[in-house]
Amino acid sequence: MSDARKVLKKIGGRKKSSSRRRSPRKNKSHKRERWVQTAIAVLIASVLIFVAYHLIFKKLFFRFAEDKTTTHLQFPTGVYGIDISRYQGKIDWEELKRSNPKGTPIYFVYMKASEGKDLRDPKFKSNWKKAKDHGFMRGAYHYFTEGSTGSMQANMFIKNVTLEKGDLPPMVDVEEVPKDKEAFNIELKGLILALEGHYGIKPIIYSSPEYRKKYLNDKFYDNYPYWVAHYYVDKPDTDRWDIWQYTDNEEIPGIGHKVDMNLFNGNLDKLKGMTVK
Repeated sequence: MSDARKVLKKIGGRKKSSSRRRSPRKNKSHKRERWVQTAIAVLIASVLIFVAYHLIFKKLFFRFAEDKTTTHLQFPTGVYGIDISRYQGKIDWEELKRSNPKGTPIYFVYMKASEGKDLRDPKFKSNWKKAKDHGFMRGAYHYFTEGSTGSMQANMFIKNVTLEKGDLPPMVDVEEVPKDKEAFNIELKGLILALEGHYGIKPIIYSSPEYRKKYLNDKFYDNYPYWVAHYYVDKPDTDRWDIWQYTDNEEIPGIGHKVDMNLFNGNLDKLKGMTVK
């Protein structure tokens, strides 16, 4: 009997031990199940985050950024304008003249004329003529760079731009982050004064509110009209502004690429009052 018990004990032990081990097939099946569950959970979380971002977060904090257009903005009596350069490509000026993107005409068009000391926008000459031919109030702008003196850059602009009666003031586009803030401002002031002296009209200074606070925090600039670039907000973050570039992604009939859209701070008579006499 004792031998039989020993044999039975051994057999029972083996069976008990065997029942604890999971078969390789069951183990693989379990892993596959967990992987599928994880993938489904990640997918559901991604969908919820996407929906929350687009339907809640963007509506609360970026009201005008849903599709980077400005259909939400309503200025039914505003004086609108656009600014263009070679990046807008060929423009259908007839269609542009007929366009009514905000239920009101486009009144003014600024176009890039030059950059630095020796860069001329290849579309400027054509854009400049066609803007006038189609009855737009027109203006030209210069992109200021740190690589050359203000005097050299003023000469580049003056060489390419002849202002006539009814044209808008020159605009100086200031966006480049300076390596030497003091030297940068000396040359920028030199450019502005040179343009003012040549054309007999105060140039407009373009920058974002943050840039102006950080790099153009000098009372000198307060004596000049300010063109503020601040997108997808109810109003620009500045105490005063003359032109507000409120989007860089407007779709305008007649132009095949996205365009900067701008609002003048005043009525049409006030804008006309800024022009060359």
